[in-house]
Amino acid sequence: MTPTELLPAPPPHAAARRALLAGSAGNLVEWYEFGVYGCFATVIAANFFTPHPGTPGGGAEALVATYASFALAFFFRPLGALLFGRIGDRFGRRPALVLVIGLMTLATTLIGLLPTRADIGAAAPWLLTFLRVLQGLSAGGEFGGAVSLMVEYAPPGRRGLYGAWQSFTVALGLLAGAGTAAALAAVLPAEALYAWGWRIPFLLALPLGTVALWLRTALEEPPGAHSPGPPGPPGAADATGPTGLGEQARAVVLGIGRIMGWSAAGYAFLVVLPSHLQSALGASFRDALLATALVNLGFAASILPAGLLSDRVGRRPVMLGGALGIAVLAHPFLHLLQSPGASPPARAAAVLTAGVLVGLLAGPGPAMLAEMFPRRVRCTGLGLSYALANAVFSGCAGLFITALTARTADTAVPAHYAAGACALSAVALLTLRGNDHREPLR
Repeated sequence: MTPTELLPAPPPHAAARRALLAGSAGNLVEWYEFGVYGCFATVIAANFFTPHPGTPGGGAEALVATYASFALAFFFRPLGALLFGRIGDRFGRRPALVLVIGLMTLATTLIGLLPTRADIGAAAPWLLTFLRVLQGLSAGGEFGGAVSLMVEYAPPGRRGLYGAWQSFTVALGLLAGAGTAAALAAVLPAEALYAWGWRIPFLLALPLGTVALWLRTALEEPPGAHSPGPPGPPGAADATGPTGLGEQARAVVLGIGRIMGWSAAGYAFLVVLPSHLQSALGASFRDALLATALVNLGFAASILPAGLLSDRVGRRPVMLGGALGIAVLAHPFLHLLQSPGASPPARAAAVLTAGVLVGLLAGPGPAMLAEMFPRRVRCTGLGLSYALANAVFSGCAGLFITALTARTADTAVPAHYAAGACALSAVALLTLRGNDHREPLR
């Protein structure tokens, strides 16, 4: 039997489409909720983290506490990546993906049912933080399992496009969250929005998660998957990938470097922007939500084309273009948003372009990470790279930007943060080989 005959047959298109749908559905639910949390950060701060509403400085302190809870959930993502990644690598992609979507849906729905600080006192923020931790665990396992599934099902020459669907459903989730928040802000008085309207978007996660769970229970394992059972012992040699824990750890660190700009700029522009525009620049709630919707629209529109382009020209030129673009343009964009004389079309163009540049990183990013690890450790390796990058450069973004802006009165902090991370990420992206996208998965 020839080596070619030993390779798994390309999956049927119908099975590949089902895997793509099931793999990306959970991402939509996860990032819908994170988008909602970012859009309603000021509302959540008032309901859960403000001990004495109306006291001087209470609003800023409560917002910092809200983002501290946000960051804490991110630091549980690496633990979730290890836990669910090992399940995915040992027992298959489907069990891991079913578990993470069930946990995410439960935690998100319970947030919508939580009593506020006015109802039960200091226990309210602790309960909210506990549910955020559960979400962090599930989100940590989501990326590795979903991306592994999608790229392993991808037809030849389409890994970038299939992996880009993970990022695309992230964008759809953020857009859905921002759109839901904007719709509620438009139809509800401020008093009703703060009193009970904020609960509606979180409760909507229940039907969304139920559909995603149904899709995932019907999944089949990717073609060519090994039989269930433990992979080789830690540090065992793999002729086609990292040969030990040390080399695998170096691959994880390199993966973090390659996506740190994506993580930092993505959260600075896509999630933190609404509260920063309100607290630092004096924008109205509705104007901040409109800017968020526009930047997420540019992000969503560029992801799939970026993934497809990376299948043709390689991951490196597409991702480098995004990283360098943000490093150069982040400060001019923010200056334009702060300028009283800037026209609405100019501001809209700035936020749309910022979203497009993040999309150039997010489109090829999942496939790039998947190509760094062999199958036996792929869920764990790429999931851990992504989770650690997000824990440090995304989870802390809101806390860092809000606290440093309040301390220094420098309203350009988001631009410093995004540009610096992207400049460092560009250096790591230079280590990509030009033909990695053409090599078979290991």
